[in-house]
Amino acid sequence: QVQLVESGGGLVQAGGSLRLSCAASGGTFSVYAMGWFRQAPGKEREFVSTISWSGSSTYYADSVKGRFTIDRDNTKNTVFLEMNSVKPEDTAVYYCAARLLTSSIYRHDYDYWGQGTQVTVSS
Repeated sequence: QVQLVESGGGLVQAGGSLRLSCAASGGTFSVYAMGWFRQAPGKEREFVSTISWSGSSTYYADSVKGRFTIDRDNTKNTVFLEMNSVKPEDTAVYYCAARLLTSSIYRHDYDYWGQGTQVTVSS
């Protein structure tokens, strides 16, 4: 059983930056592909980014491409989401998720989820 704990959320002005972290425990982190999703009030949870178990492959939603960067440190069992040039529409609860081996953009493919961290972007 894998436990995921997100951190790093908060209030940031539009155009600013934020770095989210997701610490994993209870499993062999390096065999899991990791994903970041977000959910704004009244909206469905949507895909943001994913990274393969090795870190060699990444993929981004069009809405964040060029602004967000996903990375992982398998020695520290942690995945990161660097958020730059944030916009008010990036406001949401951000969740990290894990699934064995292969990456996916579909939330239903993920087996483990964190509790989420709130990101609020002011205009």
